[in-house]
Amino acid sequence: MILTLNVAVLLGVIIYFRIRRRVQARSRSDQWLTVSIVLVFGVLIAPTEFGQGIADVLGDAVKNFSEAGSP
Repeated sequence: MILTLNVAVLLGVIIYFRIRRRVQARSRSDQWLTVSIVLVFGVLIAPTEFGQGIADVLGDAVKNFSEAGSP
């Protein structure tokens, strides 16, 4: 039996458990580690269809928000 593991899914699980922790208990290095993990997760997920869908939805939301603010 061969077990395959998607690195993006693994990082997503790690991010979920790191963010659930209490904020007061984090050191500066712990915060930088979390930020680094999230950045790597973003790089891994960006070229996928799911990542492109998220980028499209966020782009549309930002465009609609900026057009709503203009006269």
